Amino acid sequence: MTTTGSAVQTLSIGEVAERTGLSVHALRFYEREGLLVGPVRRTSGGRRRYTGTDVDWLLICVKLRESGMPLADLKRFAELVRQGPGNEVERLRLLDTHKQRVDAQIQALEECRSVIAWKVGVYAEHLARGEADGLWDPTA
Repeated sequence: MTTTGSAVQTLSIGEVAERTGLSVHALRFYEREGLLVGPVRRTSGGRRRYTGTDVDWLLICVKLRESGMPLADLKRFAELVRQGPGNEVERLRLLDTHKQRVDAQIQALEECRSVIAWKVGVYAEHLARGEADGLWDPTA
C-alpha cells in the first residue's frame, strides 16, 4: 500500500486475487462470510477496492485455511480482530489451539514420511541386488 498525500492506493479485486492466490469468487466468499476485518470499499460504480491492509489480512487468512483452520474458527478470529483491543487472550487461545492441531498433523506426517522412507530403502536395496521379484506380491 502506498500513500500519496492523504490518498491511499487501492487495488481491484483482480489485483488482490493475483497477490493472494485467491480466486475472485473466493474473495467474494470471504467478504460474504465476514472473514475480512474491515468493510471493502466500493467505487461510485460499485466495484470493490481493497487496501494493502486488506491484502495483508487475506494473506494471513490464506495460511490459516491452508493449514486446516476450520472456517468457523477463522470467522471467530476475524470477529475478534474487528472488535479491536481487549480480546487478545481469546485470540491467542484460538491461535494456540490451531497451532496444536497443526503440530499434531506435522508429527503424524513425519511418522508417515519415516515409514515411506524405510519402504523406499527396502525396495531400492532389493532392486539393487536384483531381488525384487515377488517383493510384497499378494498373488505369491
